[in-house]
Amino acid sequence: MQECHTGLCLSVYVITFVLGFPANVLAFYTFCKKVRQKPSPIDILLLNLTISDLLFLLFLPFKMQEVMNNMLWDMPYPLCPLSGFIFYMTIYNSTFFLTAVSVERYLGVAFPIQHSLRRRPRYAVAASIFFWIFSFVHLSIVFIVPFIGSENSPNNTSGHNASGSSATGDNNKEVCYENFTEAQLNVLLPVRLELCLVLFCIPFLISSFCYINFIRILSKLQHIDRRRRLRAIGMALGTLLVFALCFGPYNVSHIVGFITWKSPDWRDKALLCSTFNACLDPLIFYFSSSAVRGTVGSVMEGVKSRLHRCMSCHMLWGLWGGINETEKDKEHKQEEINAI
Repeated sequence: MQECHTGLCLSVYVITFVLGFPANVLAFYTFCKKVRQKPSPIDILLLNLTISDLLFLLFLPFKMQEVMNNMLWDMPYPLCPLSGFIFYMTIYNSTFFLTAVSVERYLGVAFPIQHSLRRRPRYAVAASIFFWIFSFVHLSIVFIVPFIGSENSPNNTSGHNASGSSATGDNNKEVCYENFTEAQLNVLLPVRLELCLVLFCIPFLISSFCYINFIRILSKLQHIDRRRRLRAIGMALGTLLVFALCFGPYNVSHIVGFITWKSPDWRDKALLCSTFNACLDPLIFYFSSSAVRGTVGSVMEGVKSRLHRCMSCHMLWGLWGGINETEKDKEHKQEEINAI
């Protein structure tokens, strides 16, 4: 069984939840408002990416509980495949939607006139529906694997139960989606390799092609404001970096697992990189959407205004307290004089 170091895993999960949840809620509010007013393909794609991240973050506390319980699953078992399904589907939803955004960006600078004439929000809606269905179909393997070979599980003496988990001695607690049987690995490992090739490698190659050419074309457009150009180039490079660092190690574990015909021991560590993506996506939203930048600016102004009012109230209260102390000192001195 893979053992995730409690301190490391819990720290990543907590940081991701604390930073990612409010940032994604803010992005969700912004994109919903923008889509209702004047939808654009990028806003629709980023809204779907935000929804995917929020679903992931809502199920993240189950993973926190699992880590705090020494990787033993003591919650209702149906939550195990459901949380795993959301967990893995978010990874590949992110690769799809980030790739779609890269294509949209590239077409906008490479073929500005033709793209503006054919640009329709309904195409982004259709693409989003396709991405959700495609990810759902591929990741449904999470629900299927526990039932593979389950007909032999009652008499199985290898320690594996019908769920594909193993009993842990006298307490009979289960681990979630670990310790697969040979029959389960025969199905799971090839599917993982297919996930890596189709849902990661191809989108990554497309994104790399789009953003490299996006940067190349943008660097030659001198009529664009230098600050805007540098911000767009930074967004492209940052997205590619997030793509590679967050999703690369986890998908490499699929290739290694297929070659060695077992789940790598470091697979859970690689999954932490993918987990952290949920609080990095809002940075992409910030640089990709002026609406998000506007909302963040409004929130910051509101926070500054409240802090200023609080400090003013504190100063007035201190001044009022000082005046009261002065009055009390005068009264005390007068009492001393009267006593004399």
